[in-house]
Amino acid sequence: MNTPQTRRILVTSALPYANGSIHLGHLVEYIQTDIWVRFQKMQGHQVHYMCADDTHGTPVMLKAQAEGIQPEALIERVSQEHQRDFAGFHIGFDHYYSTNSPENKHYCETIYAALMAQGLIEQRAVEQFYDPKKEMFLPDRFIKGNCPKCGAKDQYGDNCEACGATYQPTDLINAYSVVSGVPPIRKSSDHYFFKLSDPRCEQFLRAWTQNQAEFENQPKHLQPEAAKKMLEWLGQVGESKLADWDISRDAPYFGFEIPNAPGKYFYVWLDAPVGYFASFKRYCTQQGIDCEEFLRPDSPCEMVHFIGKDILYFHALFWPAMLQFSGMRVPTQVNAHGFLTVDGAKMSKSRGTFITAESYLQQHMNPEWLRYYFAAKLNASMEDIDLNFADFSARVNSDLVGKYINIASRTSGFLIKLFDSKVNENCLTTIRNLTSADHQEIRNVKQHADAIADYFHTREYGKAIRAIMAATDSINEYIDRTKPWDLAKQSEQKKTLHEVCSVSLEAFRILTLYLKPVLPELAQQVEHLFGIQPLTWAHLNTPLTSANPIKPFKHLMQRVDAKQIEALLEANKQTTTAVAGTTTTIAPATNKPNTLTIEHTEGQYISIDDFAKIDLRVGKVLECKAVEGSNKLLQLTVDLGEASPRNIFSGIAAYYQPQDLIGQLVTVVANLKPRTMKFGVSEGMVLSASCEKTKTLSVLTTLPGAKPGMKIS
Repeated sequence: MNTPQTRRILVTSALPYANGSIHLGHLVEYIQTDIWVRFQKMQGHQVHYMCADDTHGTPVMLKAQAEGIQPEALIERVSQEHQRDFAGFHIGFDHYYSTNSPENKHYCETIYAALMAQGLIEQRAVEQFYDPKKEMFLPDRFIKGNCPKCGAKDQYGDNCEACGATYQPTDLINAYSVVSGVPPIRKSSDHYFFKLSDPRCEQFLRAWTQNQAEFENQPKHLQPEAAKKMLEWLGQVGESKLADWDISRDAPYFGFEIPNAPGKYFYVWLDAPVGYFASFKRYCTQQGIDCEEFLRPDSPCEMVHFIGKDILYFHALFWPAMLQFSGMRVPTQVNAHGFLTVDGAKMSKSRGTFITAESYLQQHMNPEWLRYYFAAKLNASMEDIDLNFADFSARVNSDLVGKYINIASRTSGFLIKLFDSKVNENCLTTIRNLTSADHQEIRNVKQHADAIADYFHTREYGKAIRAIMAATDSINEYIDRTKPWDLAKQSEQKKTLHEVCSVSLEAFRILTLYLKPVLPELAQQVEHLFGIQPLTWAHLNTPLTSANPIKPFKHLMQRVDAKQIEALLEANKQTTTAVAGTTTTIAPATNKPNTLTIEHTEGQYISIDDFAKIDLRVGKVLECKAVEGSNKLLQLTVDLGEASPRNIFSGIAAYYQPQDLIGQLVTVVANLKPRTMKFGVSEGMVLSASCEKTKTLSVLTTLPGAKPGMKIS
């Protein structure tokens, strides 16, 4: 039975899109959320952490087409990859699901029908760009052209990255389809709109975002800077700056068809946040929980979202308005965070700082190093944080290894050798009651407990880490002052030695309790070392006892090696050479062996003689198989019209199943120097085209009439 003090909280992180890998920028959010969830659970609250893959939309559909597979197969593969990476960083979802689910379809249709009944859905004709070759309407990001404001080339259909202007896709000059390259035509289509401009929506959103009217006694729904941003979008009272929201897309489209509207599909941004409910519904069915108790409008439970500031518009305007007028509960809180920069700059593939979660783990870097570093940098605002690798190494090595773990390594050995691995029971009994002036050190550590708890609750993780490290410093100063290594040499100081070591290890236990939301795996190791039950905040005043002898100390965490950082950056580095306006991106063996990817960007020119040095030939894939011991590589046997086929390793396993490539005609760099790898010798390079923005990659295939060995020029 829940006590009145026990909170019941549904927590979500934004759903990662099923079209690319998880990278360190993504992990800022999931680590931030996971720390908050773990802390709340340690407080004894009932917390359910939900997530899912965001699976619908044009990019997923096109990527599946490029790979020659069904979208369902693509999203299943990506889901497994995402869940693997999240698990690698100890992200403790209670349930992970998919927006392509019957539960999500049910909630989308239910919300849509309720909004329709409220008179908030309107049908109207919209003129859009249409790709006559692919026979599809083009989303904004699949149209490029010259900016109508500054004239910059190759700008997307919604905004210019050169001058920052926003516009309609139809405003572009010399527009072309990113999908086929042909100029699009204008075509009219009936679309469905959620009438966000309705006075009812404006009145509600003004009250909800600013905690006015019926919400004034509730906790703040948004951070101060987010609430201020909402006023910019809402405008002054009566100004009606809100625009209606196009919630439909035309076939072909991978998603849910709108009821009674053949060929019309729910826009991905409508069904993505609804996926929070779908994941929770599935979880509740499995666990025997009353899902509707959380979702009804008068629910006493909480719903807390963690998102990036780039999707604040959707979560602080569209989402709460959809819920309010469909008769469902609105969010208790929407917490937005900033972006991640690396070494003071935007993440870059050429510099190796666009780092995937998978590559970090493959370099055998401790995921809790990153969890700790992010925690030390995060606060409750929407400001960006920077991953500086020099600071990263220094902070982990100094704080975690040199200070925190050093407490146990400096004192536990004396207990094991001289005191049968047992703490001083009497000494720790007085600590429990906090009555003895002899143990001011423990009081110094415990006096931070309330502040640290408040910092975790309010997402001021950086302040929590600073308070924990201040307490850690005080215990190290105590050890330096008492010098247990000297006491051990004096038989008459045995009692004092026992007390010093016991006090130090009890302090280490409390510090571990504080750090557990950030370092769950390390905390589990300490719990095993001390033979104690899993730590919660209620164990603050439950000291170590002699009934549980401590186990022999082992290294709890290694230091960051500078060579690991170098290897990580090298593993993610891609060099670029411009070829007639197209950037050729070559990834090293540690990332995408023998794969040359091409991205369309403008750059410096090379001569025709330089290009002629590359021997491009048509190759037919005779065999293709996964490489044992690698989750990146596929091994291809390719016929180039030579006496014997070539063996080529290609880092495309994340994008293709081996059977999908067998029989395909591919483009191969035939005069690339053979490279010896631990899996064998690679005798060429398969070309593929990638798009950084959509995180897609497609092997460059050739026309069916081509023959193996034909030269491409």
